[in-house]
Amino acid sequence: MERLVFLFSLTALVVLHCMNTTPEFQDPVVILQIGIAVLVVVWFFYFLITRRNPPKDTLFYVFAEFSFTCVIDLVSAMEHDGFISGFMEFYQKTGEPYLGTAYAIMMCYWDGIVHFIMYLMMIQRLWNSKSYRTLGLFWAGSLFANMSVFVTGIVVGKFGSDIRPAFWLNMPFLMLPIWGAIKLFNQPKNGPTLGGYRAHYDQSFNLIWRPTDLLLVLLLLGAMAFTLFRGLVALDSPLEACTIYLRQYEPYLKDPVGYPKVMMLHFLFYMLPMLGAFIYGLVVPGCTWMPDWTVFVAGGVAQCQWAHIGASLHPRTVAPFRIPDEAFLAVLAANLLYAVIPSLIAMRCTSNTNFFLTVTKLPGMEGMPWVPDADTLVEKKHN
Repeated sequence: MERLVFLFSLTALVVLHCMNTTPEFQDPVVILQIGIAVLVVVWFFYFLITRRNPPKDTLFYVFAEFSFTCVIDLVSAMEHDGFISGFMEFYQKTGEPYLGTAYAIMMCYWDGIVHFIMYLMMIQRLWNSKSYRTLGLFWAGSLFANMSVFVTGIVVGKFGSDIRPAFWLNMPFLMLPIWGAIKLFNQPKNGPTLGGYRAHYDQSFNLIWRPTDLLLVLLLLGAMAFTLFRGLVALDSPLEACTIYLRQYEPYLKDPVGYPKVMMLHFLFYMLPMLGAFIYGLVVPGCTWMPDWTVFVAGGVAQCQWAHIGASLHPRTVAPFRIPDEAFLAVLAANLLYAVIPSLIAMRCTSNTNFFLTVTKLPGMEGMPWVPDADTLVEKKHN
């Protein structure tokens, strides 16, 4: 099925070329109407071909639909960067002109490549009755962060006074990841939810005796400080440190397109509390929510930092707002580390979940020496 989705998604090129060469299709209202019609036709196509063998999960239709639009986003980014031509000139002028900003171009690359690959992988696993829950949570976090920053940045940035009808085509991509995330959070977890002797043993160690978790906590504290500081910079704090950072390190935070400021405020009001919660989850055992939420947040931060770093270096960002040459390595390293930290936390929480399980004490557990097969031995002893 994933091959069919891939091939059918390529028909987006035909749709774009036809619209680009037909003047009647280039009116702003007509673009909105055609956009809605195309989304409906794509959904109906997949509904028809699966009616005899319907998918077990309705998210299939979301993944298949969004795979089609991934091709459009990739074409948009490549055409704005001059790699191709003849597909999106009409949309650049009368559809969504803010797609020509550096941030939107980098966002479209992420959607057209990373999200597209994830859709095909999730469709493959879904169609073969395999779990895609972890990958799905990463996707939901990524797309929701993507669209929440993008839509808000359009409204509050310099394009807020020139919103075209095609703007409303973004709403499904903002709302459906929320529905998808709720659906995925409510699905049964891939691994165990209750722990026995192994979990009891792992949870008996204080943080100081868990060097990996201790290092992650220190990294999270640094990420929290960086989040708070850049939030203050985005809010025009008069502190001298904020002024120096804005002028000498990341002037892109004040780019009038609005996206970097919106992103920093998202991080300040939403990401900062989550980072604090992750520290709590690494210190206090039995936080069963940690594996899911760390994956969700990792997806959002990875997407946001990709777009932020790429846009601050992109030639479409005017020179005064790009990273200064003398601070390039320091700013790039700080932003890359900030992007990686949530993913490291997610990898830790999903690779070994014993510390995050609810411990069930089996009869005979007390006083029994720990060995690799301890849980099995306890069960045998009980029997």
